[in-house]
Amino acid sequence: MKGWLLAAAAYNLVFGAWAVVFPSALFTWAGMEAPNYPELWQCIGMIVGVYGIGYAIAAFDPYRHWPIVLVGFLGKIFGPIGFAQALWQGSLPLKFGAILLSNDLVWWIPFALILWGAYQEGMRGRRESACPEVVEAT
Repeated sequence: MKGWLLAAAAYNLVFGAWAVVFPSALFTWAGMEAPNYPELWQCIGMIVGVYGIGYAIAAFDPYRHWPIVLVGFLGKIFGPIGFAQALWQGSLPLKFGAILLSNDLVWWIPFALILWGAYQEGMRGRRESACPEVVEAT
């Protein structure tokens, strides 16, 4: 878990910095017109970078910091949904979706496993606090 979250942290920090420093690069690569307001893409880069800081913090105690992982996981679910809608409407080209592989899809399983483990840990703690005599007897 720690390794996955540290990798997510590093990726998000690098991607965020890249989006801030080179706000037109992805659009140029995808054959799109650069945004009229690159500051909006730079702001997205800043948000992605801040997630990286959160993932780095969560890496050292993933079950305690599961809300950070949950918020990131939801973003990694909703991002592809938003892209699918934009693709359907013709406002983004398919090539732009390549970024979903590294930004979102690759993290689904590790984040889901972390969240499942945190849920199981929470349930185990509830059972132990509800029935301390059973835990002591085992």
